[in-house]
Amino acid sequence: MKDFFKTYRSDIPAGLVVYLVALPLCLGIALASGAPLFSGVISGIIGGIVIGFLSDSKLSVSGPAAGLTVIVFSAIATLGSFEAFLLAVFISGIIQLVLGYVRAGVIGHFFPTSVITGMLTAIGLGIIFKQIPHAFGYDIQGIDAAAFDERYGHHTFSELYYMIAGILPGAVIISVLSMGILFLWDTKAIKNNPITKLVPGPLVVVVLGVALNEMFKATAPVMALGSTHLVSLPEMSGFSSLIDELRFPEFGAITNPEVWVVAFTIAIVGSLESLLSLDACDKLDPEKRISSPNKELKAQGWGNVLAGLVGGLPMTAVIVRSSANVNAGGKGKLSAVFHGALLLLSVLFFAPYLNYIPLSALAAVLIHVGLKLNKVSIYKSAIKQGANQYIPFFATIIVILLTDLLKGISFGIVVGFIFVLRSNFRSGITLSNVGNNYMVQISRNLYFFNKAQLRRVLQYLPENINLLIDGTEVDFIDNDILATIKDFCETAEQKGIKVTFMQSETAVLPMFRKKAA
Repeated sequence: MKDFFKTYRSDIPAGLVVYLVALPLCLGIALASGAPLFSGVISGIIGGIVIGFLSDSKLSVSGPAAGLTVIVFSAIATLGSFEAFLLAVFISGIIQLVLGYVRAGVIGHFFPTSVITGMLTAIGLGIIFKQIPHAFGYDIQGIDAAAFDERYGHHTFSELYYMIAGILPGAVIISVLSMGILFLWDTKAIKNNPITKLVPGPLVVVVLGVALNEMFKATAPVMALGSTHLVSLPEMSGFSSLIDELRFPEFGAITNPEVWVVAFTIAIVGSLESLLSLDACDKLDPEKRISSPNKELKAQGWGNVLAGLVGGLPMTAVIVRSSANVNAGGKGKLSAVFHGALLLLSVLFFAPYLNYIPLSALAAVLIHVGLKLNKVSIYKSAIKQGANQYIPFFATIIVILLTDLLKGISFGIVVGFIFVLRSNFRSGITLSNVGNNYMVQISRNLYFFNKAQLRRVLQYLPENINLLIDGTEVDFIDNDILATIKDFCETAEQKGIKVTFMQSETAVLPMFRKKAA
């Protein structure tokens, strides 16, 4: 505990900055997820205080994640109630705890980079498409956006058409000016200024949105936004009223297989996003401390168990909050915990003021997040790396947008694996010759899927030759490959083919040694 407060001089100011970044994002992500706005703040509180204490990382900050909005949005609609969804969040936390205790923190290393990049890009596009209607004042979804599809039969893209009839000039002005502020805050002039760099862009947007709407009320009422277009948090008078506002899981839905599908989806995707964010945060750490991925999974598990029990959204380690913490000079865990405490104080005492925030301002914040996940440089980089990278990348994006996140990731992994197989088929075995001397060179470890290529090479060798099979660059060859070579050697003498073997010192290929002897 002494070490916890050791860096308080740096962590308290950093925690304040993280709070100012996190508050509008907690509200905005809940809005994008089709969940009660209060649930986003609950997750921010738990992510700060609980996971802040339990995580091995000194600088990582957790909370509701933009990367899970698509999953949450579709899951609430599929399960039919927010309470059934909370049960899935609770179960996902238990799954993460199990993953942490079985030391599964390495799972993040088994997903192709092209698929992960495609996933994040698709999430960004999904956020943009979902928030454009709110930016134009088309808030028919209210705080329960998940019911929108069922009640009206619309989908993400048809919404963009129907919103034309519901455009509000006041909302458009707020969102356009907000976007301008956010882009301005990304410029070097603002980032390098010692004063403005301490003020988060999302906070400026929220204050601007409130000020503009109040000005509309005073000078041009026709432009003003009503309560249905503003944040709607429950107003509380203390801890007792906070307890009254909590929502609890529907444990009776535990026999619903869809609940388990959602739980495993949240656990896997959330764990992956947390591990990626943790790795990124460690790289940003000026002291280059290395955090335990297994402890992170346990911390996220406890956080999601608690979130599911009291009505919060699923959470992950979030690189936006974490990078804000690093940039603000945070050095220890206290900054994350302090930001969570400030969120708690906000809902207890300042909810009436938060309810002045226009949804169009939050939409601008989220669209800006989505655009950051869709930088042109990301697409250029994927294309530049070749078909084996950009095809899984684009395949993942398209399938996620047209179906859901889990199907998109699964499809992207399958496509990526096909390219791995294709690469092995193409370059694992080469044939060369000088006159009557032939060489089959094995340039990488061979597995069963290389058998067809090897058979073709051996089948078309001419008779009466000297053949060298060179395995010096590999230390493992699958039994199917060894059996293929053995079958060839049994008939080689009949064709006048003299076979010689070469292998590396570390290889364990007894059949090679036997033939060579």
